[in-house]
Amino acid sequence: MPRDRLVAGAVTGAACAALIVAYFVEYGLHMAPCELCLIERWPYRLTALVAVVGFGVPRLTRPLLAVAGLVMLAGAGVAFFHVGVETGWWPSPFPECNSVLVPGQPLPLIPAIPCDRPVFLIPGLPLSMAAMDLCLAAAFVIGISAYLLRTVRSFR
Repeated sequence: MPRDRLVAGAVTGAACAALIVAYFVEYGLHMAPCELCLIERWPYRLTALVAVVGFGVPRLTRPLLAVAGLVMLAGAGVAFFHVGVETGWWPSPFPECNSVLVPGQPLPLIPAIPCDRPVFLIPGLPLSMAAMDLCLAAAFVIGISAYLLRTVRSFR
């Protein structure tokens, strides 16, 4: 179905755009990412890869869109975990992500800001970068799921 390929192309573009923003913040704004931020990029990479394959192989487009939705669901889980670290609901599993220094451990070179301190990219917007990632990943999941469920119903 041509519309499936269009959606796969849009998913690829949106995932790549999210990565471009992350790299711009890192290299353009010189904000070193924490370990959790680096992990949060992987679902976007995988989603872009899966969706571009779905775009290129029409008979696999719908199943691969479903896979992309599941990958982004995992990405939303990672982003939720990062938001939890920022808000103090639980500690980060990475020692370099905690602002509490452990005696005897050397200071890490990166991140510039530990995982447990929220970074606000847009002044005045009360969403940290991790919270914005959670919103974006959830939007991916909702959008892909809604498209797949709506088109399944239209075939009946």
